[in-house]
Amino acid sequence: MGTLCFTVFISSLAGPAFGQKRTDPKEHLKYQRCILLSKTDPDAAFDMSLAWQDFGGGEAAGHCIAAALVGLKIYNEAALRFETLAQSSRNDAPVRAGMLSQAAQAWLLDGNLERAQSVLNAAILIQPDDPQLYVDRAVVYAEMKKFKEAIQDLSAALKRDQTLVDGYVFRASAYRRLKKLTPATSDIEQALRLDPKHSAGLLERGILRRIAGDKVGARKDWLHILKIAPGTPAAQSAQSNLEKMDVKK
Repeated sequence: MGTLCFTVFISSLAGPAFGQKRTDPKEHLKYQRCILLSKTDPDAAFDMSLAWQDFGGGEAAGHCIAAALVGLKIYNEAALRFETLAQSSRNDAPVRAGMLSQAAQAWLLDGNLERAQSVLNAAILIQPDDPQLYVDRAVVYAEMKKFKEAIQDLSAALKRDQTLVDGYVFRASAYRRLKKLTPATSDIEQALRLDPKHSAGLLERGILRRIAGDKVGARKDWLHILKIAPGTPAAQSAQSNLEKMDVKK
């Protein structure tokens, strides 16, 4: 298993982020369509949002351009656009922090870990009570192999939201990387109490069980992932772990 999973949620600002500021329902629907299109047909979304911007689409059109660039895998330009939007935005702090988080995600995908961390530092200054921002920065720290710092951020996130399943899963992974298996096991069991079908949680528990010598339990977790989440990154990792365990056997 890699350090931590980091998923880009380009839809996270769709809806209330810009919709609350717009009085024209048609413009709001156009924004929602554009964001959805950025994930299914980013080329079309890019063309649509550029034309929309030329006709006064403003911040919403600019955000869709950045989202489309992520879909096109032009991560550097997408990150810069998200940053610029956050700096010039007249929206409330949660929206501006959210755009900085998306900039950080794009920087991470671009391989620029230092810039991703810096942008998330700024986002947390704007919105210090948002637990997801600490999770995002923890993932960056994990990619940097700074697992102690990742644990600190994940603990900060869980202090703010004790139901954050990803926080427990990621912290378990970070603890495992530091060979602290007791707190890792405690975290993963809590995660799976909250969500028994969490595929990344099942993957991590299988790894911990394998380390503890419980091959039967590990196999059970990994096979369960293949059943409930086929074709996902978690399923691919589960299949790889099963094959490695069988080869060693």
